[in-house]
Amino acid sequence: MEPALPVFSQAEVSKHGSLEAGVWVTFRGGVYDIGEFVAMHPGGTRSCWRREGPWSPSGRLCELEMDPEDQARQRAVEPSDPYSGDPQRHPVLRVNSAKPFNAEPPPSLLGDSYITPSAIFFKRNHLPVPRVDPASYRLRVEGLPRPLSLSLADLKGRFPKHTVTATLQCAGNRRSEMNAVKQVKGLNWGIAAIGNATWSGALLRDVLREGGWGPEAAAVAGGGARHVQFEGLDADASGTTYGASIPLNKALSEEGDVLLAYQMNGEDLPADHGYPLRVVVPGTVGARNVKWLGKVIVSREESASHWQQNDYKGFSPGTDWDTVDFKSAPAIQELPVQSAITQPADGAVLERDADGEVTVRGYAWSGGGREVVRVDVSLDGGKTWQVARLREGDGEGEEQGEAPPPPPPPGRAWAWKLWEVGAPLPPGEQQVEIVCKAVDNSYNMQPDSVAPIWNLRGVLSNAWHRVRVTVRED
Repeated sequence: MEPALPVFSQAEVSKHGSLEAGVWVTFRGGVYDIGEFVAMHPGGTRSCWRREGPWSPSGRLCELEMDPEDQARQRAVEPSDPYSGDPQRHPVLRVNSAKPFNAEPPPSLLGDSYITPSAIFFKRNHLPVPRVDPASYRLRVEGLPRPLSLSLADLKGRFPKHTVTATLQCAGNRRSEMNAVKQVKGLNWGIAAIGNATWSGALLRDVLREGGWGPEAAAVAGGGARHVQFEGLDADASGTTYGASIPLNKALSEEGDVLLAYQMNGEDLPADHGYPLRVVVPGTVGARNVKWLGKVIVSREESASHWQQNDYKGFSPGTDWDTVDFKSAPAIQELPVQSAITQPADGAVLERDADGEVTVRGYAWSGGGREVVRVDVSLDGGKTWQVARLREGDGEGEEQGEAPPPPPPPGRAWAWKLWEVGAPLPPGEQQVEIVCKAVDNSYNMQPDSVAPIWNLRGVLSNAWHRVRVTVRED
């Protein structure tokens, strides 16, 4: 049995030096600083790490967590600060805003694990994290022949548990590249406002059926209903709560896999990810995956929320804040095909391996359940290309000669694919521009540059991803 991870108080953590200076890796859903291990190990670390696990050979590796007493002090609420009750976050995250908290992991960590550990899964909060008592929690479901009020025990006991592996991506992922063309309004996300997790809970369609929704109800009591609205329990000082909606046909579809999720990666939802209940809408922009869910409403109308009506919409590059009409554009639901390079980092200095190659890794995903079928990689700025190897899962079985998992059902490719390629380079030190682009099974492809897709909110950024590195002789 694997030994328990040691737990450090905040004071003890300081004895170990700067967290930022560590070497962080992911392993079996955890995030670890292996700086000491790397310094001690005489050879490469990647294969040894996969084979031996995080507790050997030194036995001193740990996941940095807060002591229970420190956690209690962290939860002490300052009445004047609505964010004082927010949870503790992993120190490796790059913070884009502190209040509300929004942060993303280092790209190298993101691309290291098919399942993104909850601790480093990007955090996108619009309002303070609410404190919800699971014992008194109730989900209200309205707009049905029989309105429902469901406890957590009801959701877990009355409905079959369904698990989906699905990628969530913020609409503003890679906004920083649009800012480089022309300044936009929004958080300056890099390439890591995306993550892949397993989500478990009750199917939304099962809950709607429990309330009497069916063909007859749709034709009579709910005639004209086209949307399902979601309201969160997170609120600002005025009482305004976060809200969004999705098309009703997505919620009712047997292939839609829309969840009222109470677990993430096999454990209760973390506070930052919606504890005790959130909506997970596979294939749909993160903004519609409402956290801390308090109410579900079957309705003729979309959500009236600001984030549905006056945000998260795409516009022409020629539209500015003086001319924008939010009513003229539909709310973003499915996202376009996407890929990015997680290793090497932009500006890195690389050495060729024994075969004279440089290894490039990244992720690829497409919205709406469309499967990524190819990732092309170029090491000369897009003049010539080679096809990367796609990984359906962690790739450990493939390394041992096992057959890869079967492809997802058509239209239900909810999870990303990690990819890698070993790229040969001519001798001599040189500057190299590495580029990647993905293709999905509808043959949608990423555009080659940012300028034609630039928009005033910096959303839907999916141009070819480029990193520039220096390659030198060993």
